[in-house]
Amino acid sequence: MGGKQEIRTSAGAPPVGAYSQGLVVGDFLYTSGMGPLDPETGQVTGDDVAAQTHRTMRNLGAVLEAHGLAFDDVIKATVHLQNLKQDFAAYNEAYKSYFTQPYPVRTTVGSDLMDILVEIDFVAYKGR
Repeated sequence: MGGKQEIRTSAGAPPVGAYSQGLVVGDFLYTSGMGPLDPETGQVTGDDVAAQTHRTMRNLGAVLEAHGLAFDDVIKATVHLQNLKQDFAAYNEAYKSYFTQPYPVRTTVGSDLMDILVEIDFVAYKGR
C-alpha cells in the first residue's frame, strides 16, 4: 500500500488553511471538508443552502475527477450545516441530485461554521 498522494486541482475550492484538498491512501480518496468557495476568487458563493450545496458539490466533484473518480465512487459523506433544522430539506434535495442509489452512507450534523451554511467531506473508493 505505499504512502499518501496529495490531490490538488484549481477547479476546486482552494485550501484556506494547512490542509490538502484530498489525499489518496491505498484505494481510498479522502477529501477535506469543503464549502461553497468559488475556485477562481476564493469567495463564498450562494445566498442560500441549496446554492451553497451545489457549489460545494462541484468543488468536491473537481477533487474526485482529479483522481479519475466520480460521485458514484463516494462511499461516505460527512456534512455540517449551520442551520440543521431550517436547512436540512433544501440541502438534502441539492445533495441527492449528485448521486444514484445506493447513496453513500452519510452523517449530517449542525455545526458552528465560519460564514458558510454547509461543509462536506467525502471518502471515495477506487478499487475497481
